[in-house]
Amino acid sequence: MAEFSYEIVKTIGVISEGSGGWTKELNLISWNGKEPKYDIRDWAPDHEKMGKGVTLTKEDAKALRDLLADIEF
Repeated sequence: MAEFSYEIVKTIGVISEGSGGWTKELNLISWNGKEPKYDIRDWAPDHEKMGKGVTLTKEDAKALRDLLADIEF
């Protein structure tokens, strides 16, 4: 598996928390020193382990925001 690096530039918030302490979070993350992107994924309590997630550009995040605004909950 290829090596990669990440830096959580900004913690935006916790979406949910599982019974094992893992949290689903929205963060701004720089992957491999590149421009930070919005990222939704599960994280271990120490942020040393992570689950699969979704990475969004600013434009993707805006489009998702607009789609969610149209949903009636």
